[in-house]
Amino acid sequence: MSDQKASATPTAITREKLIDLLNEDLSREYQAIIAYVNYSQVLKGAQYMNIADELAVHATEELAHAIALANHIDYLGGMPSVTPKPVKTSEKNEDMLRFDLENETETIRNYRRRIRQCDELNEFAIGESIREILMQEQDHLIALATALGVDPPNPGIAD
Repeated sequence: MSDQKASATPTAITREKLIDLLNEDLSREYQAIIAYVNYSQVLKGAQYMNIADELAVHATEELAHAIALANHIDYLGGMPSVTPKPVKTSEKNEDMLRFDLENETETIRNYRRRIRQCDELNEFAIGESIREILMQEQDHLIALATALGVDPPNPGIAD
């Protein structure tokens, strides 16, 4: 029975691995800040003005997420990343919103995994903080899907 349990659990999480993963999340938050600032200003057309205003709000929320993640990384003994993931741009409104939707989907998938990893390390406060971030990210996903006229995708969970 212990063999089954061992094979069902992939490599155990360590504090060092969690720091690395949180730094990836931090780089995604930086990416989101840049994208939301850019997209909120360059979306054109009356039908996009509401979502453009909402994207500006999202940018400030993503900044708060980045600050929280940097705090958690520092608490764990790591050095917070200073490098964003690449930001996709486009001249087309719909493309920009789709890029954001894809990024939010990936972010949610990873935060779901991160919560489990924090709990596994008994870092319940960090897990709770990420749960709060996750709620806002899901709101962002819904807003973007609504603006695109599509159903919100099911992000699943990162493996």
